[in-house]
Amino acid sequence: MKKIAILGSTGSIGTQALDLCRRHPDRYRVTALTARSSREKLFEQVREFRPEMAGLLETFDPADIPEDLKFCHWMTGPEALKAAAAEVDADQVLVSIVGIAGLRSVMDALEAGRQVLLANKEALVTGGHLVTDLARKKGRPLLPVDSEHSAIFQCLRAADGNPAEKILLTASGGPFRTWNREQIEKATPRDALKHPNWNMGAKITVDSASMFNKGLEIMEARWLFDMPEEQIQVVVHPESIVHSAVVFRDGAVLAQLGQPDMRVPIGYAMAFPERLETGVMPPDLFALGALTFEKPDEEKFPALRLAKEALRAGGAACTVFNGANEEAVAAFLREEIPFGGIARRVEKALDSLAGLKADCLEDILEADRRARETVRSYAE
Repeated sequence: MKKIAILGSTGSIGTQALDLCRRHPDRYRVTALTARSSREKLFEQVREFRPEMAGLLETFDPADIPEDLKFCHWMTGPEALKAAAAEVDADQVLVSIVGIAGLRSVMDALEAGRQVLLANKEALVTGGHLVTDLARKKGRPLLPVDSEHSAIFQCLRAADGNPAEKILLTASGGPFRTWNREQIEKATPRDALKHPNWNMGAKITVDSASMFNKGLEIMEARWLFDMPEEQIQVVVHPESIVHSAVVFRDGAVLAQLGQPDMRVPIGYAMAFPERLETGVMPPDLFALGALTFEKPDEEKFPALRLAKEALRAGGAACTVFNGANEEAVAAFLREEIPFGGIARRVEKALDSLAGLKADCLEDILEADRRARETVRSYAE
């Protein structure tokens, strides 16, 4: 039986991971759960899975904990994440929290010798060199949970010595794939949160609409698979059935197909190197009829260009890209800026903060702080 700690248990990834634990009670025991602020949902999860420790990142009054949940050790604030990642007894740590907070949690889990199931893009986007160096030192390869990176990981495992020459990173295109630039500029939060295929949190859904998520995934792939950005190609695939593919030197292209259901990649990471029954049906190819592939429009979606420029710039540029985007998306969701203003603010931050170093965690956190400050002070 594997013991698993889930950071971000009330979010989309966390709840689907718990669904797999529910399906396989003989294989998984949940030892820690954390959530940002959804206390009632966390209470229900603790009641069902009975972990040793639970944490809320937002401050709460211990008196609010129901009497029947006081068997569990409760914590609050950033220390709750550290305890769940590195101190509670666990074989695996699923890091499914959103944002740069995931970087420290991944580092804590690796330092403690845990197997990291990575559902947090920002850990590799902001600190890819630090994380991969530590994972290599600890002999604990990162297991990707993002559907695209899980697909690439699965394809590479079938390489059998055939060198990989290119990664084809698929993107749904989001809700604005067929919109023109003027329409995209004026899109509202309500428009951006209507993802055609996936059920995700607000930040990730907006990132999908702007294709900033794909920019982040290019950066993540660069570190996970040690592949330079010029060998990572984004392919718009609106059906979201091909989750990504790898082009090999001999001309073969291997792809991983499946329904747009995150339980498949989550289950693959949880059971690796075995396979886990997930309850997800395979796609019916006869019903699908056809699959579509398109070249992304970098004029309509400048995030892709900005991501490549940040990777080429090196230093803390990817951290600036991420922090500026997080701050701009938050302002968009508060309806303070237009949708098109997200990319403009990220580009401004990249231009303003060029040359910042990223030699250690403190450098990365400082670059993140300055990127957010730049976005807050930006006036169109």
